Amino acid sequence: MVEPLMSLPEKIDPAHTAVVVVDMQNDFCAEGGHLHNKLGCDMSGNAPLAGRIMELVEAAREADALVVWIQANYERHFLSGQALAKLAETQTDTICCEGGTWGWDFYEVSPKPGEPVIEKHTYSGFFGTELDRMLRFRSIKTLVMTGVATNACVESTWRDGYFNGYYIVVPEDCVASAAQDLHEAALKGVRMFFGEVTTGDDLRTIWADDETLRKTG
Repeated sequence: MVEPLMSLPEKIDPAHTAVVVVDMQNDFCAEGGHLHNKLGCDMSGNAPLAGRIMELVEAAREADALVVWIQANYERHFLSGQALAKLAETQTDTICCEGGTWGWDFYEVSPKPGEPVIEKHTYSGFFGTELDRMLRFRSIKTLVMTGVATNACVESTWRDGYFNGYYIVVPEDCVASAAQDLHEAALKGVRMFFGEVTTGDDLRTIWADDETLRKTG
């Protein structure tokens, strides 16, 4: 029988942890992007969110944890029938995160050369992508989930991650949604069923202590 990892430091050991950054793109996060123009969403919290995510990413890099970037591309020829039907219901005539456009570009976050970037065409970063194979090739056990939206693409990805056998850790200050009630409900679901909710500060502190121990050990 596999012995489970019980404590947070065990789960987020950099040797088997990936920080997953989901959909931090202009169309989801920037003024003038798709969500701002079509739904009138308040974008004011996204620049601070991006700053907190990058602080966590830099700490992960320093600790030698993997950083994985998920980038949506919702061009219509990639979408399934029910996704197209939903667009028709909302009378959406523009393309969200069209490949190669400003809206598709990352918003105030930036991958380093060599860090995996996974393009997806639906809510989950696992569905129809190489994410699971890539993570298993690198012996990853734990996913630290960040990005937007907590209750949609981030949640879809952590659910699939859980079903694929990964430990799920969510720093609540590194995820966000335009719908605060759904954000809170999604985090409640993590606490109850899928993993552990923590903060970016907690993770950085653990990694910093681990880095100190490795340098002095």
